[in-house]
Amino acid sequence: MHYKELDTPALLIDRERMIKNIIDMQAYADRHNTALRPHTKTHKMPEIALLQLQHGACGIAVAKVGEAEVMAQNGLTDIFIANEIVGAQKLERIAQLAKKGIKITFGVDDPCQVLEAEAVFSNYGVSVGALVEIEVGENRSGIIEQQDFLCLLDAFKTCSFLRFEGIFSHDGNSYRAENIDELKAISKGAQQRTISFAKAAEQYGMPCKTVSYGATPTFMNEVEILPGITELRPGTYVFMDTAQANAIGTLQRCAATVLATVISKPTAQRTILDVGAKGLTMQRRTVGICSAPGVGTIYEYPEAHLDSVFDEHAILYHQQFHDSVKIGDKCRIIPVHICPVCNLYDKAYLISGDEVIKELDIACRGKLQ
Repeated sequence: MHYKELDTPALLIDRERMIKNIIDMQAYADRHNTALRPHTKTHKMPEIALLQLQHGACGIAVAKVGEAEVMAQNGLTDIFIANEIVGAQKLERIAQLAKKGIKITFGVDDPCQVLEAEAVFSNYGVSVGALVEIEVGENRSGIIEQQDFLCLLDAFKTCSFLRFEGIFSHDGNSYRAENIDELKAISKGAQQRTISFAKAAEQYGMPCKTVSYGATPTFMNEVEILPGITELRPGTYVFMDTAQANAIGTLQRCAATVLATVISKPTAQRTILDVGAKGLTMQRRTVGICSAPGVGTIYEYPEAHLDSVFDEHAILYHQQFHDSVKIGDKCRIIPVHICPVCNLYDKAYLISGDEVIKELDIACRGKLQ
């Protein structure tokens, strides 16, 4: 079927663009002799995760235990939860995955998390790995002071069931870089800081098996990867979005769009589409190299942007678009930030050219725990 025969709103994935993104990122990792561990919180689809593995990825990253469980049920066996895990309930679920033979690791940044995990895993008699998160400028979670890092390593030394596997970092502040030079400087600084903690661990008698680093805008701009980084962990690259597209200067890598219908033209300038915050989110990016106009861009009219959204309506004030469409016409929207958009749909439609070739189950949708 032609994709315009689909009811709207609908999430579309361009197969050729997606495959190119997967191949190119794997080639980038290969050139730098690093493993590639895609962060699947972007697409939340086991079928695409398996495709990334088929093209050379070493495993996957997820954001939540629920995502790990779904991915494991669908044949993914090497999973890193790139987040701090707190609470016996979640740790018990991780233990159950380990008992099934899944190679599962997760993030920590405080000794209390280490000791709690050790207690749970000892009860289950399973050995599970953990990576320490290092804060590198995003001002989110992660170790900041080296002394705190050494105290955390001391906690690992008391454990028999929780293994220290290494460290990971994420330079999300690169999204706010004003230009390519600043982006590259942020990346270099983040890598140097990450590697310095890896060296500190080695000097402390606890060498890192994994030194994992991630952020899509840096990798899409092919920054230099420094020796000592063993693993790259991008997510958004698989689909891209207008924010990521602006960081590389082209929309041609954007594989995901939302199909919408023109439902009203109430004035000589205003056009209304049948998808709003519940199908696109209200997220904007207004600062730095990833800044993007509006809350979405019209695929067929890249100079036309959504001015605002209500729950179920998108509002445009763009004369050429308004005058070129009639009520009932369909168009595609490139979201500003694709990751939360995927979480709003039960399924996506894989298209090749204009043809729908497959339905994809967004199986990790809503797996927030």
